[in-house]
Amino acid sequence: MGFTIGGIRDMRPGSRRRGRTSECTTVAEYTGLWGWDVVPGARATRGAGGSRNECSCGEADCAAPGAHPLAFASAVPAGATLDDAAAAWEQVPGAAVLLPVGKTFDVLEVAEQAGRLALVRLERMGLPLGPATATPHGRAQFFVAPGAAEQLPQLLYRMGWDDADLDLRALGPGDHITAPPSDLGGLGPVRWLRPPALDTAGNPPHARLLLGTLAYAAHRAGG
Repeated sequence: MGFTIGGIRDMRPGSRRRGRTSECTTVAEYTGLWGWDVVPGARATRGAGGSRNECSCGEADCAAPGAHPLAFASAVPAGATLDDAAAAWEQVPGAAVLLPVGKTFDVLEVAEQAGRLALVRLERMGLPLGPATATPHGRAQFFVAPGAAEQLPQLLYRMGWDDADLDLRALGPGDHITAPPSDLGGLGPVRWLRPPALDTAGNPPHARLLLGTLAYAAHRAGG
């Protein structure tokens, strides 16, 4: 992957070059430790008069201020080193850290209240779990194996949840999520509900292992 765990974790005083930002270190951890691609994202800024957020992409009518990739910026691929991350982020200072969905993982998303309830239940059952995040607009995002977005309708049908009005959706190829600790749309930082670990970051669980509990929690929270 380009460097060892010690290479990113053991950064003694004086070993970091000046000018390397915390974002560079985060990007290098995501690419080098967890094996994820990283995409530089736009940031939201408060517009004149504070009436609405404006996007750093420069589009006056941006549909998702501070919540999309920068079209002109290149992705930092999995395996990139701290030097690679620093060089990439020098081109887009202050960019948000986004993760593309659909390659290493898909995402199951529910309301944060439902996600926290499901997480407690899943941990008590001893099921394998991947990373999970909480967004500032009240959503919980669970990393699962690729293919979940395509399989979701069929999985819900098999589990008997296809007729339920669930606040549950899947993100897949073509989607991006904002990664901790970046700001999402000017609302605040994304946080880890369950941080990544070496055994599951690059090999998250299949959606079917989590979906029944997530669907139940979403149904209970919505009721």
